[in-house]
Amino acid sequence: MATTKKQYGSTSFATFLIIGPTCFFLGILFAFFPYDYPLLWTSAPIPDEYYGHVETHVRFVYESPPLIGRLLSTIILVGFLGFFIKLFNPSEANVLFDGASLILYMIGVGVYLTNIVKGLRAVGNDIWNRDDWQEKRLLGDLMLGKEDSLRVMAASNTILALVLVGVLVLQAGQWYAESKEKEEWEKMEAEDRDQAAAAAAAAAAAGAGAASAGTGKGSAGSTATKKKQ
Repeated sequence: MATTKKQYGSTSFATFLIIGPTCFFLGILFAFFPYDYPLLWTSAPIPDEYYGHVETHVRFVYESPPLIGRLLSTIILVGFLGFFIKLFNPSEANVLFDGASLILYMIGVGVYLTNIVKGLRAVGNDIWNRDDWQEKRLLGDLMLGKEDSLRVMAASNTILALVLVGVLVLQAGQWYAESKEKEEWEKMEAEDRDQAAAAAAAAAAAGAGAASAGTGKGSAGSTATKKKQ
């Protein structure tokens, strides 16, 4: 039991493989928050120049070197590696907490691939000024405008942040549950040791009493024999 906790518990190296990428992506989302906040959380009118600033920021992210995208993909895989290590030969706590964390992590990856990456490509390629986009719009296809697409990206960033916070909360819950279980286990072991010590002391006292009683009987028998002689 102790070995399982050491390898797959909340203090294992696999847990840090999960927490590290999660905190890393939360940091990236925090960098987007100043741009997303006016789009979602304020009722004040947004000037047209602000959309230009957001578009410039998104295009700058999209046009980053290919190494950045590969690095992000690698960090995502590191998180999955941590989950797979912890869920290999899992305990009950691993199934509950790490299983739920893995589901949230996969939801976050899905939001990233379907909404955020798609929005980055749309802004980076400036699809709203292309002829095919205008044709699809005239044909009646449901096509979001630039402002609505930026709002969808901002909402997706918020959803992804909440999902990643949920992963951290579940990992913290696993640590708390395991710490309480460890305290109860140590308390039970201490009680067992006390009971064993008390039983050993009682057995020693009983043995000493029996030995003294045997010695007394032997002395009485010797005295009686001498008197008969």
